[in-house]
Amino acid sequence: MPTQKNKYGFLWVTLALFLFSLVGHWVFGWFAFVQEAHAQHEVARVGDYLIQMGRDTLENWQSEFLQLIWQVAGLAYLYYVGSPQSKEGNARLEAKIDFLLSQTEGGEEKRAELDQLFQRDFDG
Repeated sequence: MPTQKNKYGFLWVTLALFLFSLVGHWVFGWFAFVQEAHAQHEVARVGDYLIQMGRDTLENWQSEFLQLIWQVAGLAYLYYVGSPQSKEGNARLEAKIDFLLSQTEGGEEKRAELDQLFQRDFDG
């Protein structure tokens, strides 16, 4: 049986990569900001840096990250919660399995046992 850590392995790896890239973006952005300020003979102020990097980060997320998140995570979530589109294939598959069980000796009892075990919400 998978542990919670293993069950969400892809999520943890993705989160680690995301945090690594976000921290790297902000750290190297600071070095570039300081270098640019020195080139213009100005003092690098943290407040100015936070505003600039916050704007740049949100602009990037708006154009890239949020679109991808909605397409992948949004559709995966809708499939998980059981949208009508996600049930079409399951109903057909269950009907076929029910037919095969009805053709075998003891199949009806096994079907009733499985329906009770998984609390079937499908009439078939």
